[in-house]
Amino acid sequence: MAKDSSFDVVSEVDLQEVDNAYQQTVREISQRYDLKGSGASIDFSKPERSLIIQAPADFVARQVLDILNSKLIKRGIDLNAVSWDAPQAAAGGTVRVSGRIVEGIDQATAKRINKEIRDQKLKVKVTIEGDKLRVSSASKDALQQVITYLRGQDYGQPLQFTNYR
Repeated sequence: MAKDSSFDVVSEVDLQEVDNAYQQTVREISQRYDLKGSGASIDFSKPERSLIIQAPADFVARQVLDILNSKLIKRGIDLNAVSWDAPQAAAGGTVRVSGRIVEGIDQATAKRINKEIRDQKLKVKVTIEGDKLRVSSASKDALQQVITYLRGQDYGQPLQFTNYR
């Protein structure tokens, strides 16, 4: 009997790259003429995997968010990896926007991905292992079809395919 091939479906974010994008954003905020001295700031906490933007107005907060998004894209981080809350009014008439880094596939999304793969009627076996999925099959072509299918879907977070063997 032929040995099964498999791969893992994961959702991971390189926190060092996010930190680099954050540092570049801080530098640009301090140097841009329209943001210098405006009171806009951004904070990043690696352990909590959270970003907080504080700005004097919603417009300025959106500018800072645009700068951060451009830096994330340049560093290869998918924008779906950051989940942003709605802007909230803060003390002194300022605006605060909170975001968190989305890592791992939650159970509801994993079950949805599992069901959609099974609905494709391919001869593959999907197992949910914590915050990742393992897809295995005797046919490497079936695994390639699953990867192609998943790349075309939107699950609200970036998916990577690792440990292909």
